Amino acid sequence: MRFRGRNSGAIVVAAVVGSVVLSGCGGGDAEAEGDGKSPSAGTSAGAREQGTTEVRAAYDKTAEAESARMTIRMKLSAEGKTITSDGEGVIDLADGDSVMTVSAQDGTLEQRVVDQVLYQKVTGQKAPGGKPWIKIDLKKAAAQQGLGNQQLGDPAQTAAYAKAITDKDVTKVGTEKIDGTRTTHYKVSVDVAKLPGGEQMSKQLGPTLPMQVWLDDEGRLRRQQIDMTVDAPASASAQPDNSAAPQRLKMSTVLQFSDFGTEVHAEAPPSGQVADMTDEALRGARQQS
Repeated sequence: MRFRGRNSGAIVVAAVVGSVVLSGCGGGDAEAEGDGKSPSAGTSAGAREQGTTEVRAAYDKTAEAESARMTIRMKLSAEGKTITSDGEGVIDLADGDSVMTVSAQDGTLEQRVVDQVLYQKVTGQKAPGGKPWIKIDLKKAAAQQGLGNQQLGDPAQTAAYAKAITDKDVTKVGTEKIDGTRTTHYKVSVDVAKLPGGEQMSKQLGPTLPMQVWLDDEGRLRRQQIDMTVDAPASASAQPDNSAAPQRLKMSTVLQFSDFGTEVHAEAPPSGQVADMTDEALRGARQQS
């Protein structure tokens, strides 16, 4: 994958926002409460069944909160280069609209997702035509990348993740505190083939997606992280000495939720200030696949 300005950043952040209610796994600096249980705790059949029920229900319970404040920390590595970014903002869990500010090593951008369209404005940069905003139609991107009618960011799609989790895929790790909130930590494995667009996704992600989730006492997601490795064919320009060698991209995403029920005001920028970059972003994605 080439790291080139807005396009790669937009696609990465859009993918994260599109999956905030769908999946996750965490780690990092959670404060251990210490219940005396090892990572293998809860491996009995009964405990696994209970854990599976709680994890499946968490998707609906989180969406029922209607909105939340969230933070995102991302690390993307490929071809010996690494991009890190941090975002904070609010998300409407009912329809996927969101407003965020994202900071990376090369600057800061304002991001909005409104009606399945991603808008971004990078500080100090202009889009084609001198316009301050770009947009990417996420529904069109999903369709052209083999995800059919799946709408990125639509909490209604979370049922697909729940259906892809079986009793053997959930293990209780223990309890931890996140920002003072007691949570229960689970390791989860999702059958990629059972997800919307799973046939295409499994070619790059493999058969399973390992995740971890932290649920509060009301069964809502408080922290999620996905650590994935994507193998994709390398282009000749990216690997001049060995064009047949696959490119390996590693992405770690940690999301954290708080202030459920907070107000969200996500509005599209004036159309005259926006350059549509959907087709360009899709061309870049096809060249890298």
